Amino acid sequence: MRLLIKWLLSALALLAVAYLYSGVQVTTYSSALLAAAVIGLLNMFVRPVLVVLTLPVTIVTLGLFLFVINALLFWAASGLLSGFHVNSFFAALVGSLIYSLLGMLIESALGGLFTKQG
Repeated sequence: MRLLIKWLLSALALLAVAYLYSGVQVTTYSSALLAAAVIGLLNMFVRPVLVVLTLPVTIVTLGLFLFVINALLFWAASGLLSGFHVNSFFAALVGSLIYSLLGMLIESALGGLFTKQG
């Protein structure tokens, strides 16, 4: 249940990013649902590989290169989908930052709703 709610809220967050920032466009809510799923899958499977491969650069930049990885995955998701478009790498960087901030708010809210009872 938590995963389904997080997916729906992430799609809303993606629509909010498109509303707040003109560099990201989402055509419909179904496109946002699909884009949220693709971004989640890329973060689950591709991001760990990229983090390991770029570990020296990440260490030298004190972790700031992780923002670049997030932007690349955000941009890659837009390249895979037709209803989700990101104008440039800079737009992907700004869009991924806003999306990440909204994602932290979603996690925080869901953490309070779905606490484990023992």
